[in-house]
Amino acid sequence: MNCNWLAAALAAGMAMGVESVSADPDGSADPEGFAACVAQLGDQARERGLPAESVDPVLAGLEYQARVIELDRAQPEFSQTFAAYLRTRVTDDRVRRGRELLARHEGLLERLTREFGVPGRYLIAFWGLETNYGSFLGSMPTLDSLATLACDPRRAGFFSEQFLTGLELLQREELSPEQMRGSWAGAMGHTQFMPSAYLEHAVDGDGDGRIDLWGSIEDALASAANYLNHLGWNSGERWGREVRLPDDFPWHESGIDLRRPLEEWAALGVRRADGGPLPVADFDAALLLPMGHRGAAFLVYPNFDVIMRWNRSQAYALSVGILADRVVGGSGVSGRLSLLETLPSRTQLKQLQQTLAALGFDPGEPDGIFGPATREALRAFQRQAGKPADGYPDADTIAALESNSLD
Repeated sequence: MNCNWLAAALAAGMAMGVESVSADPDGSADPEGFAACVAQLGDQARERGLPAESVDPVLAGLEYQARVIELDRAQPEFSQTFAAYLRTRVTDDRVRRGRELLARHEGLLERLTREFGVPGRYLIAFWGLETNYGSFLGSMPTLDSLATLACDPRRAGFFSEQFLTGLELLQREELSPEQMRGSWAGAMGHTQFMPSAYLEHAVDGDGDGRIDLWGSIEDALASAANYLNHLGWNSGERWGREVRLPDDFPWHESGIDLRRPLEEWAALGVRRADGGPLPVADFDAALLLPMGHRGAAFLVYPNFDVIMRWNRSQAYALSVGILADRVVGGSGVSGRLSLLETLPSRTQLKQLQQTLAALGFDPGEPDGIFGPATREALRAFQRQAGKPADGYPDADTIAALESNSLD
């Protein structure tokens, strides 16, 4: 799902969000306050100059979507292991279909590469990850979903902005609320654009004078290319690659925020997955261990950061890169992808976060979600405890945490 998390971070810091509806103890929204919250959204829409005769009927028809809140709290990027996530998204069937579509749309994709600098295999990969090449565009009512999330305390600021932008789109594109359907989080069309991305970066790819991300593959792929270009795609560079590490590798050097030039990674013994030397290139890279030090390892380049600006999940970004490689003949991941170890449950992760905090390692607000702050806190604990500091909650690390909490 294209969530434009760069815009999310900016929106979170702006005093433009509505007051969220009251929340249950677990942090989920209370639908009883939905009508009052929608009224505030209407006030903001009118302050933006959106005409009441257009906005008021839409607001009157909005319905609270309890299922949206359930899905928001159970996103697979944070609840599945990387192995499980990858195996359900980069399937042999999706690779086969991607190759067919790469060939079918060769002329279009070559034109988009010339115009925007983004190779066709990546556009195919985003398309495949987002909607399985258009086979499922989502059936949730977009404005209802966005209003529900705007009135939820977790990310009210971001989704308030997306809802209001959705109302602007309704006018600009002459859409009806019934036409605006997509994912539970409000993403729309073949490449699942959030309203802000649709408004700012969607383009007319088929030259018919209008933009239709639902009905026109040309519009959807051209818009994706334009958006990636705007996010900073580096023409001529890969996303990254799987690598092989020596047995004595310093595991604490891994992590998305620890960057080194390629030549320094080579000096640490990092090699390509096939055993060959790393390429010679003038940019920094980070090492990711999504299954811990016993699993596959990936060196990620600047374009990986661009993919992460589309969707802030490392599992998603890795899947885009791996699918893009396989679509053009790559063999896939050669390192260990084991499903023997699963992520702890949300309740267990919340307890893990509380234990880390009690021991002086800051995982952020204990929320039961295995995000970047928790991973870094766990890495710091592992290093102090003499464990491989890979930031992965394996059984040995959890046992060591439990032991330390009893001391």
